[in-house]
Amino acid sequence: MTFLKNVDQTKCFQNEIPYKPMGKYIHFLTIRVTESYPLFQTDQELNKARVRAGIKRENRGPISRLTMFKRKQSTPERLVGRELLRNYGFMTAQECEYNVRFAMDNPDCIIYGFAIGDSGSEKSKVVVDTAYSITPFDDSHETFTLNAPYENGTMAAKGEMKELPKGKDKGKPDGELGTTTARINQQDHIRPQVFFPSIITLKDATEAGFLYVFNNILRTSRYGAQTTRTGTMRNELIGVVFADGEITSNLRWTQAIYDLFPNEVLQSLDPLDEDDVMDHAKTAIQSLLDDEPIVKIPFIDEEFDALLKEVKALTSNETTVKAILKKADDEAKAYAKKHIKGKAGATAAAE
Repeated sequence: MTFLKNVDQTKCFQNEIPYKPMGKYIHFLTIRVTESYPLFQTDQELNKARVRAGIKRENRGPISRLTMFKRKQSTPERLVGRELLRNYGFMTAQECEYNVRFAMDNPDCIIYGFAIGDSGSEKSKVVVDTAYSITPFDDSHETFTLNAPYENGTMAAKGEMKELPKGKDKGKPDGELGTTTARINQQDHIRPQVFFPSIITLKDATEAGFLYVFNNILRTSRYGAQTTRTGTMRNELIGVVFADGEITSNLRWTQAIYDLFPNEVLQSLDPLDEDDVMDHAKTAIQSLLDDEPIVKIPFIDEEFDALLKEVKALTSNETTVKAILKKADDEAKAYAKKHIKGKAGATAAAE
């Protein structure tokens, strides 16, 4: 049973999950767009890197860029997939718990990988690298003062009220002036409408595995710390490239996009226009792909629009999404039975 009509099954997918690398790569060309104030941080500071601004000679000066480390991208997408597997009965929390105990035989474990000491491991078939903001660090973040008020809505609890000598309370009645809580802090946040170009690579996938990962990317909408309060991001896919090798890096793609913007736009404090970002992203990746010494089948513009429409139709229908998950689960279990020994619960750490 096949699901997609716009893709050559023989050239693009494996019939079954192979044990050894077979040289079929699928690259998801994604622009991650912040839509709130997410936090990508280590030790209370936003992650950033000092890199060259662009590729062109006139843009070779260094700038600081916000960075979105690989785990901050792949983990939320992986958890969305696990949630979907549990929702449709292909996994239970008791048999497979992320970062605690892996079942080793479901689509999440086989596609995204796991490591369980001497009991076994599986290398991730989803390759994600650090993504960089197009705009500089100083233009892409701002500092907020945060507080934690009490239930009465003020910064002083009733139990903290204390009397002051008469004449020292600035006109307030005795006993009404309280001690303000010390729970006030400052935190840097990434601004909305900051763009992170990111290439997600899937190796040696079956059609069901491709659709499983594609669906996870489309469904995931929160990244970074404090996702219950902020962290909303949108994944705008602009294309998929089937190839027999890896393509360019996230950094080089970001630098190529940066080169296409006029200086007056880059120097403005206004957010980049999203339509311009998408247009420049397509132009940049097509130019970079032309320089790649690999065989490739790119789906960009009209070809990708047709593929994306087909995928969304499949993943938004309960019957077909269950069929995709069932096929992916069957393939994962067949692979685990053949290649993974000692399939038993154990304390684990994600790979």
